[in-house]
Amino acid sequence: GVMLDKLAAQESRRVLGDAELTERAERLSAQYFDGRARPASVRWVTNQNTRWGSCTPAEGSIRLSHRLQGMPEYVVDYVLLHELAHLLVPGHGPEFWRLLEAYPRTERARGYLEGVVAADQLPRLPAAREE
Repeated sequence: GVMLDKLAAQESRRVLGDAELTERAERLSAQYFDGRARPASVRWVTNQNTRWGSCTPAEGSIRLSHRLQGMPEYVVDYVLLHELAHLLVPGHGPEFWRLLEAYPRTERARGYLEGVVAADQLPRLPAAREE
C-alpha cells in the first residue's frame, strides 16, 4: 500500500546515529567480507568535504562525510564497504576492487555519487520562479 511505500522511502533516507553506523558497518563486513574487516569506530564528520569517507587502518576508525546524510542507504552502505575494504587492503588496486565486487550495488552507488559531484559543479540554472 501507499503508506508502506512512504514508510519504506523514509526508512531508506533517515539519518543514522554513530552507534547505528558502527552496527551497520559490522553487518556489512559480516555479509560481504566474512567479518574480516573489524572497525573500532564509525562516525560522521563535518570537516570532510572533498571525500565521502576515510579510514585510519591502524586505529580501525572510519569517518563518513556528513554530506552522505539523507542519501539512499545503498549509497551510504557502499561508502562504508569502501572504507571497510581499506581496513583489509590499503590502496585501490585490483585486490581492493575485487572485494567490492561482492556488493551488488557498487556501480549504482558510484554513479549516484558521481551525479552528486557533477550537480555540485554545474552552474545552477535559475528556476523560473526566481526570474
